[in-house]
Amino acid sequence: MICVYRQENPCVDYDKLFQALNYEFKDRTLVTTALTHSSYANERHDGTLYNERLEFLGDSVLSIIVSDYIYLHLPELPEGKLTKLRAALVCEKSLYLYAKQMNLGDFMLLSKGEKRTGGDDRPSILSDAFEALIAAIYLDGGIEEARKFVLRFVIPDIQSSKPKKFKDYKTMLQEIIQKNPEEKITYVLIKEIGPDHDKHFVVEVHLNSNVIGKGGGRSKKEAEQQAAREALELMGY
Repeated sequence: MICVYRQENPCVDYDKLFQALNYEFKDRTLVTTALTHSSYANERHDGTLYNERLEFLGDSVLSIIVSDYIYLHLPELPEGKLTKLRAALVCEKSLYLYAKQMNLGDFMLLSKGEKRTGGDDRPSILSDAFEALIAAIYLDGGIEEARKFVLRFVIPDIQSSKPKKFKDYKTMLQEIIQKNPEEKITYVLIKEIGPDHDKHFVVEVHLNSNVIGKGGGRSKKEAEQQAAREALELMGY
């Protein structure tokens, strides 16, 4: 039978922890358990609770928070892409990176052996503890507090992973120039720099015989796009 561990742990700097979480626990037992690895509990032999049950709950809380957010805020995504996005946001790699952002390893309660072998930076340990923390916050403060905690990490992750929309500057320039049928756009390669495996191309864009833009890139197409971009900027677009 496992006894409930109700005492604060002197190894945990709660003030620093609550600052990192941006949440202050009413029941410190919950957060202590969330930070306790099974190796630490086994080393103590005193019925200390560890975080596996909280991790189980946190996994479900995390999934519903992320699913709710991406469903409401990404209406353009079909079910298949929503599923892939959620999987990427809640995988071990992502949770490990979220945990690293708040230096979660500094607060983990690990056995001496686990700590000595780098357990406080092991992805499996930190990602599990992150899920356990979500559950602890949920039990202590409710779903809205858990949501605030999770979205603090998830929203920037979604924003940084959104593919940047490609702007076709050549087409934009062509559409502007073709309003005057007598005008003609041409792209002239003026320079190639570097060895074959690492070429840099420089291109000018000409309006009739006048240079109206210049750009460079690792391919001719990229250089042409950059030249058209400069031309548009000079034209006030």
